[in-house]
Amino acid sequence: MSDLEQTAIKRLQYASEISAQYYNAPLIVTYSGGKDSEVLLELARRAEIDFEAQHNHTTADAPETVRHVRETFRRLELGGIPCKVNLPRYKGQTASIWGLIPSFGPPTRIFRWCCKIFKETGGKNRCVTTGVRWDESTGRKANRGALEAGRDNLFFDDNDESRKDFEACPIKGTTTINPIIEWKNSDVWSFARSEHLCMNPLYKCGFSRVGCVGCPMAQKHRYDEFRRYPKYELNYRLAFGRMIERRKALGKTTQWETADEVFDWWMEDKNLDGQIEFEGVK
Repeated sequence: MSDLEQTAIKRLQYASEISAQYYNAPLIVTYSGGKDSEVLLELARRAEIDFEAQHNHTTADAPETVRHVRETFRRLELGGIPCKVNLPRYKGQTASIWGLIPSFGPPTRIFRWCCKIFKETGGKNRCVTTGVRWDESTGRKANRGALEAGRDNLFFDDNDESRKDFEACPIKGTTTINPIIEWKNSDVWSFARSEHLCMNPLYKCGFSRVGCVGCPMAQKHRYDEFRRYPKYELNYRLAFGRMIERRKALGKTTQWETADEVFDWWMEDKNLDGQIEFEGVK
């Protein structure tokens, strides 16, 4: 077992202790259906801890991802591990990304309201582990830690002194632990191959990421995604049209006249123009 694996397993075991001691509930292991969460799930099994798996459905997940999550959760449940799919809601109502675009505008790399609503709502007031890694972005390197404590947004390394500080602070809200935060892409794939993990089939189709179809973080790869999933592109275009109609009905100005203009702007990733005009996520 590598040092990376040993460290990740120790973090998961520590997270399980926190969950039992402070929350009196099993640790939540988040599962997106992507490579990082697949590795996290396997490490949680190896840690021999009490945990449950949760998946946040975004409504823009690829069909292959939806099926992969269902199949994975079916296997886990047969093995006695509780699983839950969190369906998206906004202000108490069932929601979809296309249903909220008229209010918030196109999701962009700068204004990622979709993540806040669809991906960051599960596990409220619980101890949660994620597959977040520094290797994915420079922003995460600066703002995410191995241990993140509650609403106070306190960050700690997982050394002995840091653990003492963590254990002494009052737990508020959700506590997040990121066991594989320092893993590189090569580490993730090496572990997945050596342990013969059942991965999302989209990786074999040339996908380097398996997030929401049309996610701005995929940049130009979205053209390939929409060629594969034309109905998703249609849903975005229809939502952009409703956005323009809504803004006109409210008497607000808009830089676009048609849904096609919005779509072209969005796909070219010109994320700064006009973004401050959109309504914020409440």
